[in-house]
Amino acid sequence: MDLVHPRCAGADVSKRDAKVCVRVAGRGRAGAASKVTTWGSFTNQVLALREHLISEQVSLVVMEATPVIRGFQDPI
Repeated sequence: MDLVHPRCAGADVSKRDAKVCVRVAGRGRAGAASKVTTWGSFTNQVLALREHLISEQVSLVVMEATPVIRGFQDPI
């Protein structure tokens, strides 16, 4: 199988913050290296996350976000 994105990231985004895992493929038998960081939701923190991803040379980011549903009631 070909390696398509040797530097990628996964982001779990909530209303308060984003937890981001940057994964870099290893060479040969070396495993991939992962680093998890947490970023705030304010503009300056989101821009800092952008700079972090650029500096890590990430070519692909996948995101998971859970919506906030207001007024939802579980049917009985």
